[in-house]
Amino acid sequence: MPTQEPATVAADLRVAMGKLARRVKQEDRIPHGQVAVLGVLDRDGAMTTSDLAADQRVRPQSMARAVGLLMDQGLIVRRAHPTDGRKSLVDLSEVGRAALEAERDRRADWLARAIDLELSPDEQELLARSAALMERLAAYN
Repeated sequence: MPTQEPATVAADLRVAMGKLARRVKQEDRIPHGQVAVLGVLDRDGAMTTSDLAADQRVRPQSMARAVGLLMDQGLIVRRAHPTDGRKSLVDLSEVGRAALEAERDRRADWLARAIDLELSPDEQELLARSAALMERLAAYN
């Protein structure tokens, strides 16, 4: 089998990764936008609503509504900003951390089942090696 051009492989990989990401997200029980906010807070720590809005590329008013919903659900908490009394920070609550972990576990469980049931042992080995290659591509500058 002839080697495909990098541009063709890139296009095929982008489409396949997009489909896989969308399928995995179907396992979520928390709406995607809310999971994204929880994920940012988990990775980057507490931040202002304005900083969250900038990170998620949404209007501050939209983020304020999302933050309100997450607070109503007990998934995030608000606390005073340590250096600016006019601002407050939002952060994951323990309930939010547990909910986010449950979302991540559901995604991983679905993917593990799909790998186990859909791929042969040889394909599973190839996929495991491919994961390391995708990590290298993600790190490329």
